[in-house]
Amino acid sequence: MKPHVSVITLGVRDLKEARRFYAEGLGWPIHQDYEVWVAFNVGGASAVLGLHPWDGLAGDAGVPADGEGFRGVTLSYLVRTDERVDEVLAEAERAGGSIVRPGERAPWGGYFGYFADPEGHLWKVAAGQGEQPLAE
Repeated sequence: MKPHVSVITLGVRDLKEARRFYAEGLGWPIHQDYEVWVAFNVGGASAVLGLHPWDGLAGDAGVPADGEGFRGVTLSYLVRTDERVDEVLAEAERAGGSIVRPGERAPWGGYFGYFADPEGHLWKVAAGQGEQPLAE
């Protein structure tokens, strides 16, 4: 797997306040703004910082939101095809990670799955998310 982070998503308790902090307080330009997702370009077009409600982000990974299996942050690895999602998940598992959520069709039309590294940090692997920076 090519080393690349496409998106760092922070699970936030108050999306409105977090949006205000980054957009108005820090002056970061908004790249995408939806009801449950706000994204800012960081480092040019090579990476995105996203904000998503805490419980919803934990639910997206399929883990409890109480902090035991969820730490409030996910990293995303975006690829071009559904098949590559499954390949990356398998690579992560062979390397010693664990599959948290196998590849599946997403409500937003893409395809995604999650793996955890040996320390439990969550990685979302996804295809079909639009104009985000891709790993390959």
